[in-house]
Amino acid sequence: MNIESAINLASKEFKKRKIKAPLLDSEILMSKVLSKSREYIMLNLNMGLNENNYRHFNRLVEERLKGKPIAYLTGVKSFWKYEFDVNENVLIPRPETELIIGEILKIYKNKPSIHFLDIGIGSGCILLSILKEKKNFFGTGIDISKECIKVTKKNANKLGLKRRIKLFKTDVDNFDFGKYDLIISNPPYIKKLDLKYLAKDIIDFEPKLALDGGLVGLSEIRKVIKKSSELIKKNGKLILEIAFDQKYMVKKLLRNNGFYINNIIKDFSKKDRCIVSTKI
Repeated sequence: MNIESAINLASKEFKKRKIKAPLLDSEILMSKVLSKSREYIMLNLNMGLNENNYRHFNRLVEERLKGKPIAYLTGVKSFWKYEFDVNENVLIPRPETELIIGEILKIYKNKPSIHFLDIGIGSGCILLSILKEKKNFFGTGIDISKECIKVTKKNANKLGLKRRIKLFKTDVDNFDFGKYDLIISNPPYIKKLDLKYLAKDIIDFEPKLALDGGLVGLSEIRKVIKKSSELIKKNGKLILEIAFDQKYMVKKLLRNNGFYINNIIKDFSKKDRCIVSTKI
């Protein structure tokens, strides 16, 4: 069995299960098995597979057929310009969350140094991407999950950022350390009753703690806004990722907690995705 034949067989099985990118997923899994780039795979399609590699590939294919996300099978996910380690304890970074990074780089283009807080760090992708882009920024991250703290530490070490971050395992309600120029958060915002409508690879595998926003999707957002109003400096920025239908409710919460709404950022589907506000 050569690489091309194995990839084609896997791709056919993925198509039958209506997996969105059957060929790409097959190539990525083969890259994982051989510890080679996709470019290498494409240039060596006629290379034979040994028995161990073929078995390993088939095990990964079976897991993918069950719905397990590619990122959890490979253990990595690209975000912004960097590759982050991920596992089933952290939410898989999404492309739309990169909008937060782009907005921060615009806002603080000429700012030499700030100290910012990331509430609910997950894999650390937001926190660490900002620090990689801004060499004189310092970041603090909190998460209720000790596993998220572990993954973020690992990613910080990999990216050479461990000296510019502080991490705390805590619920947002109980965090009272420091004052910040900027606070960012991608909190759980999906309504509890809507969780069952999520794609199988999300609801069956990704941590519900990072998805469930309570009855109307605002449970964690309320906490984040309230705590941010206490921890943010005057004229500091709060940037939140939200669901497409939460804009008006979140704007009201922000105003009630002393924030001025700067702008709403739309995602690639032209849906409301982030709110930028300033502490008055």
